[in-house]
Amino acid sequence: MNLQGVLKIAVLAAAAVLLTGQSQPRANWQNTMARTELGTRVGNPDAKAKVVEFFSYTCPHCAEFATESDGALKIGYLAPGRINIEYRHLVRDPVDLTIGILVNCGAPAKFLGNHDAFMLTQNRWAGPLANHTAAQEARWRTAGAAGRRAIAADFGFYTIMERRGYTRTAVDRCLADQAQANRIAGISDKEWDRPGVDSTPTFAINGVVMPGTHTWPALERQIKEFI
Repeated sequence: MNLQGVLKIAVLAAAAVLLTGQSQPRANWQNTMARTELGTRVGNPDAKAKVVEFFSYTCPHCAEFATESDGALKIGYLAPGRINIEYRHLVRDPVDLTIGILVNCGAPAKFLGNHDAFMLTQNRWAGPLANHTAAQEARWRTAGAAGRRAIAADFGFYTIMERRGYTRTAVDRCLADQAQANRIAGISDKEWDRPGVDSTPTFAINGVVMPGTHTWPALERQIKEFI
């Protein structure tokens, strides 16, 4: 083989290596989820910025934050592994607790999708919070699974979970999980006592609560200081 042929093979080999390298998929860290002692962590566990969000599903400001931050936070920071987020429940009412139980229904890998299914659609299901009868509220405050099933029926949560691939039987099984209910309520009680955590949403980065940080622009500025 002459020199020209050798060079041609070398160029083709280098191009193949380059193309192969370019075609390798990048890790999408938002698909990495794990239950922690106090919540659920999403993202690269070794990220420089470890964010904690203290939130409530019946908090309008939490829904506003979720909607405002959704694309930028996930695509720009979470997916590439620049941050991880640990979601911690601050329970405000029985409806909030019921959603918390449903969102944690099943494997940890289902958490973020379940979380978004409720948080990003709060404006669609939250109507009964402002417009309900005394009899309905009494049903919602019934202890245990019976009260949670009443909430799921009145707010359309069975339909939301069915869209997520859960059968009604599976949903009822999760609503009857008193150990999960106690876990979420217990976490909430502890976190409401944490210094600096007095409203939702509240954020911490690398263990430090960020006072006055309740919106995506404010949180993004704080994140950039850590990465």
